[in-house]
Amino acid sequence: MNETTSGRTERELREALAALADGVQAPPDAYRTARGEWLRRERRRRLVLAVLVAVVFALATLIGLWVLNQAPADPGVIFSGTGSAASASLPRPQP
Repeated sequence: MNETTSGRTERELREALAALADGVQAPPDAYRTARGEWLRRERRRRLVLAVLVAVVFALATLIGLWVLNQAPADPGVIFSGTGSAASASLPRPQP
């Protein structure tokens, strides 16, 4: 008896869903509308990504310039400018 009840329930459900599906009418321009919405979302996603890349690049450039600007003003030992160029180089080993 359980098998018959389940078969009957399945048949009735299938008939109800078929009747419901028959009543659904898609508008003639549904594909065009859905495709247009998808293209708008795709354009917006690409625009947001491009803006995000530009912001990250600009931020990295500004941070780099700020770090370079924080270098001490005095030239330091390496670039002191004292002595001649010949004395600044290392001695060459004799063969």
